[in-house]
Amino acid sequence: MRSVLPLLIERGQAVTSQELADAAGVSEGTIFNVFGSKDDLLAAALDSALEQEPFERAVEAIDHNQPFVDQLTAATELIQHRIVDVWRLISGIGSSHQRHERPLPPSPALTAVLMRHHDRITADPAEAARLLRALTLSLTHPLLTAQAVGADRIVEVFLNGVGRHERTTGP
Repeated sequence: MRSVLPLLIERGQAVTSQELADAAGVSEGTIFNVFGSKDDLLAAALDSALEQEPFERAVEAIDHNQPFVDQLTAATELIQHRIVDVWRLISGIGSSHQRHERPLPPSPALTAVLMRHHDRITADPAEAARLLRALTLSLTHPLLTAQAVGADRIVEVFLNGVGRHERTTGP
């Protein structure tokens, strides 16, 4: 799957079974022996693209010694790449290949980043992770915004909001 996903994202349903076999380094017959049909392969590819584990590993690999904002920016960039890749894949092969509906699962790795810096946030880390992912989705998905907002701006809004903060002066 890892070897054919980039090709499917690029070419969508126009990809041939021979191109898929070449990308996977196997014979075309092997593709059909394993998956039965091109539609079965496309459904398996979509399932693979929706798997959470590669994202979790990538977030876990973010350097914990970086400043908190840099860690969140790196995680947000990972979320953005995933959003765009999955959208391009679904746009190219069609959502009819999705075998079942999946709500966005929690992200233990992103929650852990936020947990390490719990003193910098006002929400529960798991809730904060869900909010960051939702904000990133809404500011990245090509059907929701004409131009994606940069990860650094998303993190800034996530951490500071968009309102002006009035200073309170004491007696």
